[in-house]
Amino acid sequence: MAEETKAPEVVVPEAETPLTAEKEVATTPEKEVEKPEVEAADAEKIAEEVSFKEETNVVSELPESQRKALDELKKLIQEACAKREFSSSPPPPPSPKKEEKVVEEKKTEEEEQTPLEKKEEEVAPPPVDTADVAETATSAVSVEETPKVEEATPVTEEAPKVEEPVPVTEEVKKEEEEEKTVEAIKETIIETTSETPADEQPPQPPPKEVVVEEEAVEPEEVTIWGIPLLADERSDVILLKFLRARDFKVKEAFTMIRNAVRWRKEFGVNELLEEDLGNDYAKVLFTHGHDKEGRVVCYNVFGEFQNKELYHNTFSDAEKRNRFLKWLIQFLEKIIRDLDFSPKGVNSIVLVNDLKNSPGYGKRDVSKIIDRFLVILQDNYPEFVAKQLCINTSWWYVAYYWIYLTVFTPRSKSKFVFASPSKTPETLFKYIAPEHVPVQYGGHSKIGENEFTSADAVTEVIVKPGTKHPIEFAFSEATELVWELRVIGWDVNYGAEFLPAKEGGYTLNISKPKKVVPTEDPVISDTFKVTEAGKVVITIDNQSSKKKKLLYRSKVKASSAE
Repeated sequence: MAEETKAPEVVVPEAETPLTAEKEVATTPEKEVEKPEVEAADAEKIAEEVSFKEETNVVSELPESQRKALDELKKLIQEACAKREFSSSPPPPPSPKKEEKVVEEKKTEEEEQTPLEKKEEEVAPPPVDTADVAETATSAVSVEETPKVEEATPVTEEAPKVEEPVPVTEEVKKEEEEEKTVEAIKETIIETTSETPADEQPPQPPPKEVVVEEEAVEPEEVTIWGIPLLADERSDVILLKFLRARDFKVKEAFTMIRNAVRWRKEFGVNELLEEDLGNDYAKVLFTHGHDKEGRVVCYNVFGEFQNKELYHNTFSDAEKRNRFLKWLIQFLEKIIRDLDFSPKGVNSIVLVNDLKNSPGYGKRDVSKIIDRFLVILQDNYPEFVAKQLCINTSWWYVAYYWIYLTVFTPRSKSKFVFASPSKTPETLFKYIAPEHVPVQYGGHSKIGENEFTSADAVTEVIVKPGTKHPIEFAFSEATELVWELRVIGWDVNYGAEFLPAKEGGYTLNISKPKKVVPTEDPVISDTFKVTEAGKVVITIDNQSSKKKKLLYRSKVKASSAE
């Protein structure tokens, strides 16, 4: 890890090659030992490595492999929509399973009936004996008829009377019974032949196919954050987020999308947007200004839970914890739906985690909700956080996170930045202009005050050790000057005066030089009505041994002064 003693923050490094979880855990102890030593020895020394940078969302600018992956993902989504696979509770395919069960039942019935049929065949006269039975029957008839014919030779007219004697009638009955037996045997033979292999059976016409007309099913129309998955270039931006979260592994990205859509339906995210969950957490999580790339900045201030009443109303039971979780998701959803999903638009946010006085993982109830929210965020909101700035951190917290971040991918790790309390303003200013940073974090943005707005840019100046830096404003007519300034860390002298252009004029002290200590790190605001030509001079005298960063802005208003 490259270390720069003057770098403003800790950026969690991105691994050069993908590491398995096992390897990452194995390397953690070394980092864990090294980092606390650095922080404990000198809080001003903060290591920095290459941080995350968002890629383009313009499809034509993507590498060929990524464009191909995007096309493949679209095809999978189109097929899934046709099969309605995005339903939150997809119905199991009952018909194929039922058909398989029926076939299996038939097979088992046939297997069970086969032995019985074999027994019946064994009990019934075998097919081979039919000829013998027939021969026996005919021979018996012929043998018994022979003497009758001999006796009837002299008298030809008495031949028909041979059928009348009783013995002859019994034989006829026997013949009839034998004929019935033969017919039964033939029927048995027909049944057994039907069970013979197909190649031994005579060719039969193929059975008519039964065509089952399936009802036409309309494809699903799947939307997420109010945008269809398959529509236009905005859809491509969303699909690219899922692909990047899975390193452009198409099947894994598709599974992630499908699970996210199902989770949204099961959790009732769309309905959640309409719920009134109150405004109890307005100071815990809020948006304020934009970063230098135009992204919304969201501040997460868990130190507000030092308020016992708020803590009790949030974490005292499962119902309240779930309500807070729903509030967090609702808050996030509203921010995302206001994003611009065009390829060149702003479609991510910056998250600032203020860890000052945070209950953190010492409170089990808090950690449960944080863990659940992080899992939901990671599984269902990919690539929406472009940067996570963890401010007001201590060295032990950074050491803890070095272990905690082993579960994240190198891509996710590269989004984290850590800053100690003394480095918090400077770290924020690297990503967020001072006019967008709240006053409590060293910036110039004040809620509810309209003297300056975020459109009024702040000028940054470095004041070297042992030097004075004057800020001059010249005027040729009556007017009113308004300004505000602050020095990061202060510990400097501040003063302001008016010097008239007229010879022999007297210098007027607007603010006598005074020492400003770094205890409260305030923003100094002041005004002065100019009544004649001259100039206003503001002086910052840095008598310390460290360089200081001066931030100021001004505005000229029309004055009614004569």
